[in-house]
Amino acid sequence: MRGSPKIGLEVVDVRDLVDLHIRAMTAPEAAGQRFLGSGPFIWMADIARALKAALGDDAAKVSERELPNVLVRLTSLFDPSLKAITVSLGRRNRHTTHKAQQILGWTPRPAEKTVVECAESLIGHGLG
Repeated sequence: MRGSPKIGLEVVDVRDLVDLHIRAMTAPEAAGQRFLGSGPFIWMADIARALKAALGDDAAKVSERELPNVLVRLTSLFDPSLKAITVSLGRRNRHTTHKAQQILGWTPRPAEKTVVECAESLIGHGLG
């Protein structure tokens, strides 16, 4: 891709979710409670920058360019696959894991670390 739309994600590492589940199952104070397991928010362009910085030549095709919202909306008129993301352009989701942090002592990894380690795993398995 020549760039990424201004959309972002709350990225959470599956290992952190496993940790959260184990903490919730084994902590008496967690009985009957629900906990949100979400990670830090990161824009797609920041994901691209993290991959470029950490992976070098393996990320040669990754573009750090962020596409203007107006361009994505205009292109969506001709490419229906883009219509679904136009509602998310520029929107920053905010969910809190404060309860899991306070009651269970849970802290997710940084989003950049999660993304890079995922990419390294995919490359290591010949999928990247």
